Amino acid sequence: MITTEAIERAALNIRDVASRTPLVHNHNLSQKYECNIFLKREDMQPVRSFKIRGAYNKMKMMPQQLLAKGVICASAGNHAQGVAFACAALRTHGTIYMPTTTPKQKITKVRHFGGEWVDIKLTGDTFDDANKVALHQSESLGIPYIHPFNDEEVMAGQGTIAKEILEDIKVPVDILFVAVGGGGLLSGVGSYFKQRSPTTRIIALEAEGAPALERALVAKSPVHLDTIDSFADGIAVKEVGDKTFSICREVLDEIRLIPEGKICSSILSLYNDEAIVVEPAGAISFAALDGFREEIRWKNVVIIVCGGNNDITRTEDIRERALLWEGRKHYFIIRFPQRAGALRDFLHLLGPDDDIARFEYTKKTNRDTGPALVGIEFKSPDDFYPLTDRMTKAGINFEHINTNPTLFEMLV
Repeated sequence: MITTEAIERAALNIRDVASRTPLVHNHNLSQKYECNIFLKREDMQPVRSFKIRGAYNKMKMMPQQLLAKGVICASAGNHAQGVAFACAALRTHGTIYMPTTTPKQKITKVRHFGGEWVDIKLTGDTFDDANKVALHQSESLGIPYIHPFNDEEVMAGQGTIAKEILEDIKVPVDILFVAVGGGGLLSGVGSYFKQRSPTTRIIALEAEGAPALERALVAKSPVHLDTIDSFADGIAVKEVGDKTFSICREVLDEIRLIPEGKICSSILSLYNDEAIVVEPAGAISFAALDGFREEIRWKNVVIIVCGGNNDITRTEDIRERALLWEGRKHYFIIRFPQRAGALRDFLHLLGPDDDIARFEYTKKTNRDTGPALVGIEFKSPDDFYPLTDRMTKAGINFEHINTNPTLFEMLV
């Protein structure tokens, strides 16, 4: 594990750069889940994520002659912002490789924090793609590489979160929820907790579409995933680090996979109910609460709100994923009878709260004789089967495509 001495040294290194973020008791969530829920608000860092801790500690620990060469890193956004901030603070040049899928908001922030001290290179579709290019450039040019997670000094920086939690909380921490991608946060925080609060149960949470750590635990060594869902970009990696894996395996008590749709639903709930803006990685712990309702009752629970870098242009995609996961949005291919009033008859089948969210003919020519794609949003998921029953009894020729991945991905 990362030693407490290394983490305490990191706390001294970052004290003038990273904020000591608040640990706040959340009344609404505590009441809802009948426990005490505390939020460690890392979304309130200058770069709106915990990544500034590890990046700055790593660069601060580098010999000056090495730092003078500049640095290279790869990141889906948050680590890039931390490195950019550190580059400007330490006045050294940084080249930052980011996936082409990185939200624009994160790219803009990297430019803002790094200013003249950083160059941004967009390459590949995932963090792992960008990381390969960054590693190659680091080796060929002899420029130090700042790994986003698989580095002990980076992990030590992230571990300062645990130090602050245990210093600020007035009650024993029964359960700690930690989002995990490459494993740097879990390694650092978990190391400190296991040494200073060994009775705390540490639960790691991964996005269902990018289960790199879960697969590694099954295989007993890091494995490379051929494909992942990069939606939860802050924690979507194809392979955990070898160093982080060995530590994560030692410190975690349980790992749970959380569907991306559930994460989206939590993002919207947090915004509407708590006025907290989080990115998918920052919402995953909240998304897990329903699945742990019985286990956390009457307990003291800490959630690390690890990031708040969400691009507002993603809101519609987040809402769509949330509605699909909640069972409140369904898509159909409907072949309307070729007679006057057929569409009107279909509309009469809809319930008072059913809303047609999408309607388009699937053929660009002969539209009147082609099938239509119809998306319907329901107030309650319970309204779905009554509608399909009415459609069947009315003789509507339809196909429900939510459960047909090929058709759904092609048409929706």
